[in-house]
Amino acid sequence: MTAPAPSGVLYGLIADATVWPLFFPPSVHVEQLDFDGTRERLRMWAVAGDRISSWVSHRRLDVGQRRVEFRQERPSAPVETMTGLWTVEPLGDGSRVTLEHAFTVVGDAPADAAWTERVTRANSRAQLQRLAWLAERWTRLDDLVMSFEDTVRVNVPAELVFDFLYRAGDWPDDLGTRPLTVQEDTPGIQVLALDGRSATGGEAVRISFPAAGRLVHKHTRTSGPLAAYTGEWTIEPQPGAGLDVTVRHDVLLNDDAALDQDAARRACDEVGRAGRRLLEHAVRHASDAVRVL
Repeated sequence: MTAPAPSGVLYGLIADATVWPLFFPPSVHVEQLDFDGTRERLRMWAVAGDRISSWVSHRRLDVGQRRVEFRQERPSAPVETMTGLWTVEPLGDGSRVTLEHAFTVVGDAPADAAWTERVTRANSRAQLQRLAWLAERWTRLDDLVMSFEDTVRVNVPAELVFDFLYRAGDWPDDLGTRPLTVQEDTPGIQVLALDGRSATGGEAVRISFPAAGRLVHKHTRTSGPLAAYTGEWTIEPQPGAGLDVTVRHDVLLNDDAALDQDAARRACDEVGRAGRRLLEHAVRHASDAVRVL
């Protein structure tokens, strides 16, 4: 893939995997486990065909050569091994980006090998296409990315707040954001089917971390002003002062929305209102449960 952006810019987008969920369509969530400036371990979740796959990846970053080598430590079945390499090379006024993969599947099953190749090609193509899109707009990325959050401090048990946020299928109808269905084939990983009438689209993937009081999500089918939308709920106990419940939103705007400030504001207002309504219901649910107890 060739792109009209400096190699350092493109390398930076590839090297910082924590931004991938907002920038790359297949990526759902990334947790950095270890990093010493050159080598890192990441826990990654991504859409793989009709499923959500997760693995631990080892990466070696070479900023001088603009290379990122990777190896999956714990691939998701049917993958047995997966290695690869990102390379960014200067090319005239732009750059050339190459993404390579090599893999094996358990038992060398032909059907599994065909599925893995198909999914790997599709995801690689989606990553490179979005990277080219970002490269064309690299001087305006600060205008295309918006982040905002709301926090309330409450004196209720954290587990009751998390329980409400997690059980999306039990949300009341008057909340307005109750999903049509919640599918949880793997504990802690939910796929929500939404009504699709809002800019946040018709599907979302959520990953929960109960012990840490966190729940992250990515809307995988956005529309209108939003090119991408991710978010996170955090519940943080405060010494002697209850706990803080925060909802954070990160959005990537389409070009039209970025140029039309009213459209961008309306989209972000819609996302923010939905988060605040859910925040209010979660706190009310926890408070009501405490009174019952």
